[in-house]
Amino acid sequence: QVQLVESGGGLVQPGGSLRLSCAASGFTLGLYAYGWFRQAPGKEREGISCISNSDARTYYADSVKGRFTISRDNAKNTVYLQMNSLKPEDTAIYYCAADDGSHGTSWYYYDFGSWGQGTQVTVSS
Repeated sequence: QVQLVESGGGLVQPGGSLRLSCAASGFTLGLYAYGWFRQAPGKEREGISCISNSDARTYYADSVKGRFTISRDNAKNTVYLQMNSLKPEDTAIYYCAADDGSHGTSWYYYDFGSWGQGTQVTVSS
């Protein structure tokens, strides 16, 4: 299994930016994709972006398209989520996930079986 650790969350004003990082360790050679999810208070967890580990193909939910960018650094086993033009409705706990071949949460074409502990993002003035 893969271990994932997120960092980079915090408090930011509306219109501001943050970059989240997710460091992976363990058996990373067999990963199919990384994904970012978020869960706001009282709401269900939603998938917001993912990136293929083979060809770096990306996908974004409509709610973040044009504002967020996912990327990866295979040499560092790290995936990033650059978040620009943040809005109060982006406030949530953000989770990094990996499709490592184990069963988990299905979203887009992937099955995310490994999860990080989450990092809080708060957008407020």
